[in-house]
Amino acid sequence: MQDKIMYETTFIVSPDLSEEGYKGEVEKFLKLMKDHNSEILNTEYWGLRKLAYPINRKTSGYYVYIEFAAPGPFVQKLEQEYHYDESIIRFLTVRLDKHAVAYNIKRREQGFGQRSETVTAPEINS
Repeated sequence: MQDKIMYETTFIVSPDLSEEGYKGEVEKFLKLMKDHNSEILNTEYWGLRKLAYPINRKTSGYYVYIEFAAPGPFVQKLEQEYHYDESIIRFLTVRLDKHAVAYNIKRREQGFGQRSETVTAPEINS
């Protein structure tokens, strides 16, 4: 991974698509990444969520998060494809520094948002 840079991208897919349609959109971008010599480290489907403000008269969208390592020039190509795709409402791609990479590794290992065990309240003895 010497010539590759770590990135994360989050994008919002139009809610007009079915769940299969939105997952098809994600697969299209994952294939694009693989075809351009990128290594996909993590993909998270956050599902249908309400937007903070309306975008193109839409109030919700399917959120997707992808963490990947890629050659630097590829990000321009990826963002160009986001622009061309009418079903992508918004996107953001960020280059990760060493601290963000360490945080993401720790986050993946701990099962982001998932508890490994249930926590119960202690019993009160009266």
